[in-house]
Amino acid sequence: VIVSDHGMTESGNHGGSSFEETDSLAVFVGLDGHTLDYTSATGNSANQIDIAATVALLFNVPIPKNNIGVVIPHALNFMPDADKMRALELNSWQLLRLLQAQLSGLPCEHELVEDFTGDRKSVVSECSGNIEQVFCCLFRNAAVIHKSWKFNRISMSNIEDYNNAAAAYYVFLRTASQWLAHRMTDKPVSLLVVGTSAMLLSCLIFLGLVFHMNKVLYLREDHHLSSSKKYALSWHLDEIFLVGATLIHIISMGSSSMVEEEQYIWHFVSSTFYLLLIRKTAQAIPADRTQNSLFLSMSRNRKINYPIISIFSVLVSGRILRAWHQGGINWANLPDISKWLKLAGHEYVKQLRLLACLLVIILSIYVLSFLWTRRKMVLVFGFSFFIPGLMVLKYIMSHKDDASGSFTYSYGSALSAQKIYGVLGALTVVAVVTLPWLIHIWTSKACSNGDICLSTSVSYDILRLSQLKEMSDSFYVIGWAYIFCWCLLQLLLQQPTNALPLLLLLVQIYASMLHCFNAVPAHKHWIEVAALYQLGMAGHFALGNSNSLATIDVAGAFIGTTDFSMLSSGVLMFIITYASPLLFLLSMAMWISVKDFSCLVTSRNGNYGDLLKMMLGFPCVVPLCLNSVMLTAYTIILLLMRNHLFVWSVFSPKYLYVAAATICVYVGVFVVAATGTYIYLVVIYRKR
Repeated sequence: VIVSDHGMTESGNHGGSSFEETDSLAVFVGLDGHTLDYTSATGNSANQIDIAATVALLFNVPIPKNNIGVVIPHALNFMPDADKMRALELNSWQLLRLLQAQLSGLPCEHELVEDFTGDRKSVVSECSGNIEQVFCCLFRNAAVIHKSWKFNRISMSNIEDYNNAAAAYYVFLRTASQWLAHRMTDKPVSLLVVGTSAMLLSCLIFLGLVFHMNKVLYLREDHHLSSSKKYALSWHLDEIFLVGATLIHIISMGSSSMVEEEQYIWHFVSSTFYLLLIRKTAQAIPADRTQNSLFLSMSRNRKINYPIISIFSVLVSGRILRAWHQGGINWANLPDISKWLKLAGHEYVKQLRLLACLLVIILSIYVLSFLWTRRKMVLVFGFSFFIPGLMVLKYIMSHKDDASGSFTYSYGSALSAQKIYGVLGALTVVAVVTLPWLIHIWTSKACSNGDICLSTSVSYDILRLSQLKEMSDSFYVIGWAYIFCWCLLQLLLQQPTNALPLLLLLVQIYASMLHCFNAVPAHKHWIEVAALYQLGMAGHFALGNSNSLATIDVAGAFIGTTDFSMLSSGVLMFIITYASPLLFLLSMAMWISVKDFSCLVTSRNGNYGDLLKMMLGFPCVVPLCLNSVMLTAYTIILLLMRNHLFVWSVFSPKYLYVAAATICVYVGVFVVAATGTYIYLVVIYRKR
């Protein structure tokens, strides 16, 4: 059996739904040496679904359970007549069972005439009525003529009965196959229209919310309403690029090759966007002809120097991340850093993993020390979260991989991993619950010691600014706890070769926070949140993920499990696969802390309700908006590509990833929103 998977157009396209691309060659070389070409000029043709049924009958094995193919007639020419008829009978039973699964009132097998005497004219009838009656009639006619042929095998009418029986079987087979094919491909059009319309409506709502929040925020930040409104409504190069890149990304999803190599789009978008930020920051540097060096001019202004350094850190880390798993699906043979590390040996990989874990701990403690004005808080939380870091280091040092560096199970390592899960979860919950209260207590003690004075003589605006500072510090430390604990968890679950990419993702997050805090000129909030979202998706592919189900890390889903549980393994698999997007979504809590929302509490109409909306609006609505646009667009693309040759191998797995990414976004947004709401409620309660 010689077959091809698809054809090709004159211009070289292969993979679409045109006749040239779906038409392919099928050659059967029978036992009698005869070659059958069913794409030749003789007009013989067969559906590709017929191949499986034909090959199964030729090899005398059961037809696949859900196959709706019809045996190719001339492929059975070398068989005796009895074997041909038996093959048609088996094929008919196969489709009859599928019909019975779709049509409950189809008891055709029990309606056959068991006491057949040889007179088929008395039982063969015209087929009419509803669909169940037609199928039963066609199957019964074929079975009756088949019995007639077997009864009169030695008579002169044997050839006529055989041809009539074969023709009757093929009438039933083709009718049943076509009906089942339509049944499987027919979609509830009304439900699809309603669902797609709801998705489009959600996109418009989210886009409207982003536009409205952007306008409201900048109108309140500046007393010059005309200039502020002009800035809020104006479009800059970085904004135009993000919108254009999103549209191009959506259009590219209509190509199977672009779906398979989607990581290049995300890396291009993220790196190009930060290059535009360098251009924007450089344009803000004042021209100083008295200086002999641009570096000297930049060193005089730290607000210019820090953004440049942070952007370069993001770009360098992104370039290394791109080279870590650059092969993708179609270019898996290309060398990359992860393959080089595996060739170097698992001991070398283990040392790099230890180094990455140690650097993650050091960098995180250093970032927490930025709040050194709250020394007690830094010392308490720094020491508390240092403990799980040491536990992860100990786990890496004591854990033994096999020669290939893959995960190996042992009861002791499972218990150690469970302890780490428990400590990380407990510390995170304790930090979220207690931190807003502890910051207020420490602030009150500082006031009583003379460091701060919030007496009744102090203006109301200063009091509200102090409360805003407490909220920002709470967001900062809780966001830091989310990021640090998530990185430690991923160092435990990810493949050993992904330890350094996790460190680079952490560098990108902290560098982005530094840039957002010191950016000159300041970027619009939705731009900064969208940039973090883009980095998260680029990191998703940098950790070795793709749009193929084959790249899902199943082994890591059993780390720390002593008994098999579909739920726990599924959750761990989800955590491993969407490590980077969730990491950047959780970092939104820290992003809130580095932004200045003082205008919302010092203005005449300002209140804490508006403050909460602005704080949580952009970090929650922008990711939901971007995900909604991608989900809606790809749903429409999948409907348009339903007849594409690669719909099951390329487009359908991608849709599963898009649906899972939707869950990921909603989980991350829920965590950030719940955190902000809790901090807000604590502040409101303290005001009483």
